[in-house]
Formats: sequence, structure tokens, C-alpha cells
Amino acid sequence: MSKKLVVAIAALEDSHRARIAAAAEKHGFEVQFFNSDVAALPALNDAEIVFGQSATLAKNSPRLRWLCTPTVGVNQFLGADAFVSPNAVLTNSSGAYGVTIAEHVVMITLEMLRRQLEYNAIVRRREWVRNLPMRSIKNSRIALLGTGDIGRECAIRLRAFGPASLTGVNRSGRNPRELFDQAIPQDQLDSVLPQTDILIISLPGTAETFHMLDARRLDLLSDGALVVNVGRGTVIDQQALEKELRAGRLCAALDVFEQEPVPADDPLWDCPNLLMAPHVAGNMTLPYTRDRIVELFLEDFENYCAGKPLARQVDLRKGY
Repeated sequence: MSKKLVVAIAALEDSHRARIAAAAEKHGFEVQFFNSDVAALPALNDAEIVFGQSATLAKNSPRLRWLCTPTVGVNQFLGADAFVSPNAVLTNSSGAYGVTIAEHVVMITLEMLRRQLEYNAIVRRREWVRNLPMRSIKNSRIALLGTGDIGRECAIRLRAFGPASLTGVNRSGRNPRELFDQAIPQDQLDSVLPQTDILIISLPGTAETFHMLDARRLDLLSDGALVVNVGRGTVIDQQALEKELRAGRLCAALDVFEQEPVPADDPLWDCPNLLMAPHVAGNMTLPYTRDRIVELFLEDFENYCAGKPLARQVDLRKGY
């Protein structure tokens, strides 16, 4: 019986499937492609490797040795019963989304600082108002909570705007590739918040990061600070943030939320000083992102077939 690889990702293009098929043939794997996890179910019983993002795949693959998800977040795989196979390891696609999410961060930051939401409303009313006060990334004090792929790609792009400072905040306090003016450990976050004009969050959703930005820390932010969240919605106490937004003390641009989709009757939809996006910063709609996801999978596929450690293996206890 040949070894089996099951790929269940609808966003892949024919060129991606061809690359995966060629690698599979090279290493003696039979590969089957599906556009959904439901369609893939009949093929999972003897699958050794699965490339897909649904927990359904893990729950229905008894001979699974490795599951690679095309996402960065892995919350769907963290339950005690997530994997039916006790021998399965999990990798993610960390490193594929930094470009698209960093571009999103630049876009929404500029929209907020340059009052584009209000100018959109003015134009819709067919009015000619040109005097709204604006702010700039230039000379702003920026803190990036999370200095992984996303935080680093954001720092590279924001540096070109001439900010007053770029501060990286992470667990270790190390300054990756010297991209930041300074880097501090997370336990010193309180010290930087009062000197922050723009706070960019790209943290995963774990027990450690849950409500890291709570009411107390939101209160530490300087008046008028912009909060940008492209990590996970659970990092922010959403009710506490909404209170600050409605009071006019802070503004925010959120791509992620504590509950997704945001319920239609949630008051957040009408909250002032807020730009909302439906978790689109890091999906697979950008061709570069899809290309990179496949490249990362194929890199680890070579590692797997050579008996080497997988480069992006997730620690299921930590959630990243």
C-alpha cells in the first residue's frame, strides 16, 4: 500500500497542486486533492499526512502522522480530543502571512490617522469638506505587541514612514534582526503603553495572551492612541475597549474579535472611532500568500521524508 497524502484546501490553484503532486510522487506518496474537509472524509482512514485547516480532518484520520494547517492560528486543534491519532504532530504556516497582514496594517493605520472613514461619509453626502485635522505615522511612537513574522514585516514597512520610535514587545525581550529601536519583554508592557501613539497587536490567542490588553492597560495608553489588532480578538477585553472608544479617548482598527462572526445585533457595529474588518487581513486571497503556504508545506514535506525535525511544529501545550 502506498503512503497517502490528503490535501483539503479549496484556495489552491492548479500550479500549487502540480507542485505538491510532483513532490509526493518523488517520495512515493499517493496524493488526493479535495476542496473541503467533508469531501475529504472518505480518504482520511489511511492518510499519513494531511494538509488542511479543519479540526474535522484531525478527528477522522486514525493513521495520521503529520497535519499541516495552512493557517497560523491553531486553536481548532488544541482540544484534548482534537487528534484521533496519538502519533500525529501539527505544523502551521507561520511565515506566510506577514506580507499581507503588514500591508493591511499600513492601510488601516493610514485610514484612521487621515480620517478616511469620515471623508468617505462626507463624499457620500456629496459635501465638500476638507479641513479635518489629520495625524501621521511620521514622528509617532509605535509599539508592536508581537515580533514574529507579522510584527517584523510591519516594522519594515512602518520604518519607511519615519516614526519617532518602533518598540517591539515579546516574551524574551530580544530584538529580532535589530528591526526595532528597542525590544522589551511582555512583563514590561505597562512601561511602554503611556508613551505609545499606535499599538499594533499580532499575538496568538492563548491562555497566556487572554485579555492581555485589559481595562487597566487600556487606561495606560496615551489619549488619542490607536489600537490595531490583527492577531486574535481574545487578546483585548473588547467591552473595555468599546468603552474607551465611545468615550472618545482611544480609536481602534480591528480585524479580529472575541466572537466571530460578530453578531448582527452587537453594539460594536455602531461604535464610533472604530474601523472594523471581517478577519480579512490574513486570509488566503492574496496570491503571494497562497504561494508561500505551499512553499512552506513543501519545505517541511522534504524534512518529513528525510526524517528531519519539522520546522514549524506547534507545541500543543502552548498553542503556538
